Amino acid sequence: MIQATQLRPGMVIKFNNELHTVFTMNHRTPGNLRGFVQVKMRNLRSGTMFEHRFSSEDRVEKAILEEVEMEYMYDDGEYYYFMNTENYEQTHLTKDHLGGGVDFLIPQLKVHVEYYEGKPISVELPPSVDMKVVETEPGIKSGSVSNVGKPAKMETGLIVSVPQFVNEGDVIRVSTSEGAYQERVTN
Repeated sequence: MIQATQLRPGMVIKFNNELHTVFTMNHRTPGNLRGFVQVKMRNLRSGTMFEHRFSSEDRVEKAILEEVEMEYMYDDGEYYYFMNTENYEQTHLTKDHLGGGVDFLIPQLKVHVEYYEGKPISVELPPSVDMKVVETEPGIKSGSVSNVGKPAKMETGLIVSVPQFVNEGDVIRVSTSEGAYQERVTN
């Protein structure tokens, strides 16, 4: 158990007998009133986001998670399969567990699968992923002068706004936190 003032974004806590991920945390002490902690969190089972106000003295149960490095292999439409890189054991997760992360899953991508009480509950993606552009308008040589982007479809179906000089077949680096273009890796 930790004090509510020790909560940090990214922590997984047990609240109302369910696991939640903390997204934002603000500790407020308004004038002559008692201090409180305003927390925005997401229920890991249902995916719903909500805010909750804890008193500064409240104690919260921090979930103990085991993190295992795994490699994404493939999906069969319903399940996404991962392999432990040390012992070659496989596990699978549904789209409900992965959420928007499925847009960044390319074969051989190394991720960290988080386990709670022996069950996989979520996947921590790397900060960026190199993906191939499969569909976009033809590039313009002087496209680097303009800051106007164009839509590009990635190999996973993700649509990213890219600079004018990016062509089909290029590999670009995409931020997993924002889903935004970072740089071109190859031509």
